[in-house]
Amino acid sequence: MHIIKLNAIDSTNNYLKELSAKQTVTNFTVVVVKNQTNGRGQRGANWEVEDGKNLTFSVLVKDMLLDIKEVFNLNVIVAVSLFQTFVKLKIPNVAIKWANDILADKKKICGILIENQFKSTSEILSIVGIGINVNQENFINLPQATSLKNCMRQEFNKDEILLLFLNQFQNNLNLYKKEGASYFWNLYHENLFKKNTPMAFENADKVKFMGSIKQVMPNGLLEIELEDDTLQLFDIKELKMLY
Repeated sequence: MHIIKLNAIDSTNNYLKELSAKQTVTNFTVVVVKNQTNGRGQRGANWEVEDGKNLTFSVLVKDMLLDIKEVFNLNVIVAVSLFQTFVKLKIPNVAIKWANDILADKKKICGILIENQFKSTSEILSIVGIGINVNQENFINLPQATSLKNCMRQEFNKDEILLLFLNQFQNNLNLYKKEGASYFWNLYHENLFKKNTPMAFENADKVKFMGSIKQVMPNGLLEIELEDDTLQLFDIKELKMLY
């Protein structure tokens, strides 16, 4: 494990992507930054953090995914690894929100952005970007966000959290290589936010409807049972949860 610590850059994902394009970067290289100036989340949203309060980092993962059909397995393993990390920290009411958020008491404490590069050698290189709200207390205009400090009323050591997650993630990747993905998919679904619970959604056309989450498919699509008992699949860009 090689950890690169930086004071300020635009994006840890971009930094790691550019570094791997210029030179050979060892597997599980980690880039962590004190202040990320242009972090990105799902749907192209900016990831805003207070300087020095939170944990923002990216991990290079290669020699793991062998086929494009396995790509979402990595999302599942990352989400489960973060879930397990927060459980070890005794954070209450942790849940995995499709597709790439971790919640505590229904509020976001962590976001994930995974970018995959498909090489001509058939190698799949993945950059796993993670932002954890650690010691930030105020989230102006972000009522659905919270932090570890807000949950536990105590300061956290960011380096300790980083190492706790990285060890958990590395152990899970080794287990995946040996045993496959079933264990992680089971944990993912067991802790999936609002699974089998009727709730409101909004589709890409801004139309609201009721449904229940049934499962996440191997390709990452979300299966929802509608009020007429039919099943429909949605991509991350096609759906918003209203809760």
